[in-house]
Amino acid sequence: MDSSALEVRFRELILPHLNSAFNLACWLTRNREDAQDIVQEAAMRAFKYFSGFHGSDGRVWLLRIVRNTFYSGLREKGVPPETAFDEELHGLDETRGNPEARLMQQDCDRAVQQALAALPLEFREVVVLRELEELSYKEIAEIAGIPIGTVMSRLGRGRKLLARNLGEAIGGNDGA
Repeated sequence: MDSSALEVRFRELILPHLNSAFNLACWLTRNREDAQDIVQEAAMRAFKYFSGFHGSDGRVWLLRIVRNTFYSGLREKGVPPETAFDEELHGLDETRGNPEARLMQQDCDRAVQQALAALPLEFREVVVLRELEELSYKEIAEIAGIPIGTVMSRLGRGRKLLARNLGEAIGGNDGA
C-alpha cells in the first residue's frame, strides 16, 4: 500500500477515535495535561506502526496503544500506578438548565467523578472502557491484554466499589 493510501486509511480508522483515547487517558492519569501527552505519544506510535495494522477496529487498537503508553511511562519513571493523581478531571458543562439544576448536576457529576477516580486503577480502567466508552468485554480484554473472565470479574468488583464510593459520598453529604 502506498503512503498516501496508508494516510487515508489512518485518518479513517484511527483519527475518529482520538476523543475516546483522550477520555481513557484522562481516567488513567487523572490529569488532563498528562492525558494530552499520552494521546499525542500514542497517536505518533499508531502512525509509525500503522503499516503493520491489519485489523478493522482502529478504536480498540488505538485504545490499547494509549493504555500501553500510560503503563510504559509509569515503568520508565519508576512510579507505582496509583501515585500519579490530580483532582482536576474533566470540565463540566455549565450551560445546562437553570442555576439550581446546574449546581445539583455539578454536585452529582463531581460525586461520580470522585467515586470513579477513587477506584483502584485496574478496576477504574475496565469500568471506564465498559461504561463510558461502551466497549464489549472482548474489546476490553484485547485492549487490556487480559482474559474476558478477568474483565468480567474486574467490572463486577469495580461496579460494587463504585456503588460503595457513591453511597459514602451521598451519605457523607447528608450529615453536612
